[in-house]
Amino acid sequence: MTIISAINTSSDIENRKTEHLRVCLEEDVEFREITSGLEKYRFTHCCLPELDYNDINVETTFLGKSLGAPILISSMTGGTELAHLVNTRLAIVAQNYRLAMGVGSQRIALEQPQLASTFAVRNLAPDILLFANLGAVQLNYGCGLDECLRLIDLLEADALIFHLNPLQEMVQSRGDSNFRGLLAKITQICSRLPVPVLVKEVGNGISSVMAKKLIEAGVAAIDVAGAGGTSWAKVESKRAKDKRQARLGEVFADWGLSTTECITSIRAIAPTIPLIASGGLKNGLDIAKAIALGADLAGLARPFLTAAIESEEAVDELVQFLIAELKIALFCTGNANLSALKSSQVLKNYANV
Repeated sequence: MTIISAINTSSDIENRKTEHLRVCLEEDVEFREITSGLEKYRFTHCCLPELDYNDINVETTFLGKSLGAPILISSMTGGTELAHLVNTRLAIVAQNYRLAMGVGSQRIALEQPQLASTFAVRNLAPDILLFANLGAVQLNYGCGLDECLRLIDLLEADALIFHLNPLQEMVQSRGDSNFRGLLAKITQICSRLPVPVLVKEVGNGISSVMAKKLIEAGVAAIDVAGAGGTSWAKVESKRAKDKRQARLGEVFADWGLSTTECITSIRAIAPTIPLIASGGLKNGLDIAKAIALGADLAGLARPFLTAAIESEEAVDELVQFLIAELKIALFCTGNANLSALKSSQVLKNYANV
């Protein structure tokens, strides 16, 4: 199925979801000036690793669940036939390699229950770490504990992600603008939900100041989702039907905190919080850098989306590449596992050299 055919055969609400996919795949939606910051860092090469490459171990645990590699297939989509195909392919591969996976915003599943099945992948991936997903702002628009529980039950999820997207909402012509009192509501949900709550941005980053408040609210893990990858302001500009949305998206296309800035600043004030690095990561070397900077998992979205549109085999091949690249980075820095990499201090910032 092509994206165009999906648009032509879907309902209006499904069209909007599919249009997001189309723009992300076919348009220039990356940040123009801000980068992830990872290119500023280089590993110190070890010419004599004293290791057998076959012994390199990239397994890890996150929120108590064992993973084959520190890779999160980041939250992307759901709510359409095409999205279901994407989620299916991603889930099958995630199961094969024991990766973590998040689905896209499930708000549409609450509003149109007939589309809930487009998110349901647990039967394909019974063992993976699986994240449900809801925009935190929806706590001010009729969603509460019951709705969060429904989304978790629908997905049979291990945890719930609240995504924070104030800029995206403001660029949208009819975005949800009331973010008042959300921290208190997140605190209430954290204390009452039977699974951990994560918070992520959608590509503009989380500062250490905000991370501290979220941790105090009871959030179990943070996904920094920094600037440097897909700019959702730019996505909204590309799909705009009016001048306001088009202009605002362009003006704020390069707004945000870089991914490396978020990782290092949050880790400095919260040494033990489970931390996910996402935002502009493209390969296994980027994953290695993010782990060395202090992240526990590395999230990628657009690379997985591009592969999933092509085929399940393309997703599988991508994961093989990512793991090989990560292992080579460990091998060529003399580190046998992720813990050793984190403590090795072999990653240097050459930005000012």
